[in-house]
Amino acid sequence: MSSMAGVELVRTPVQLYRYLLRCCKLLPTTAMQKHYQHAIRQSYNSHADEDDPERIQMIIQRAISDADWILNKYTKRK
Repeated sequence: MSSMAGVELVRTPVQLYRYLLRCCKLLPTTAMQKHYQHAIRQSYNSHADEDDPERIQMIIQRAISDADWILNKYTKRK
């Protein structure tokens, strides 16, 4: 189960980047939001030169899975 609506529309790295930044807004504190926004930016920049479509899809799936895990971790604490 995905954390936000529209996850099925994520097909490109730019769409993934925007989706993950929107997910950050669901985190409980500003410090957490800033931390994960920075991590997302760093990861996006480090994978910007990736051109293999299969690898890109693997990265997208893994990033969405990780975002779901993080959001579930912090929403269960409440």
